[in-house]
Amino acid sequence: MTSESSTTSSGSAAAAVDGASIVRADIVGTIVFTITAVYAAVVFDTTAQWVGAITAISLFFIGIAAFLWSFWNAVQRSRGEQVAVTQLYFLAGGVAPRPVRRTMLLALTAQSIVGLATALARTTGDDGTPGTSLALGVLVPVFGFGLNGLWAAYHGTYAVRTLDEPAGDRARRTERPTSGRASTQKEEEEHG
Repeated sequence: MTSESSTTSSGSAAAAVDGASIVRADIVGTIVFTITAVYAAVVFDTTAQWVGAITAISLFFIGIAAFLWSFWNAVQRSRGEQVAVTQLYFLAGGVAPRPVRRTMLLALTAQSIVGLATALARTTGDDGTPGTSLALGVLVPVFGFGLNGLWAAYHGTYAVRTLDEPAGDRARRTERPTSGRASTQKEEEEHG
């Protein structure tokens, strides 16, 4: 084993320890959602439906906040590192240690399955009206995606961004004239 690979391994282990609270939050949120959603689907009374709906909506809004927070931090990191969306939200490409990736993707899978299964289990209310509060469970995977992104944005390992061209060439290429006509006149002056 080279010193570079041992540094990467220890860096991954340190990242896993640092991000353990995010992984725990994902597991706890998934368990709470599973219990409340299944309880609401089985009992299907007003109180159980309210508990299931409030849990699902709460996790959804936490997921939105985590998703936006992770995206903001990933954009900051992408200035110096190569960050891909699949790495950020699916923990692909070695961005996370295998145990972290497995745990978080299993939680995301469980959220998706439980949300869909409980929504489909009760498609109509007791009075025959279409739709129930259990349909809110399909929003819960946003929680999983948000926490995946949060973990990857703060603790993920990415390749260093390399620049293929000198900074001056890149700056000239990104300069844009205010209109096509101004560009044509400028070119005529230079060539003509």
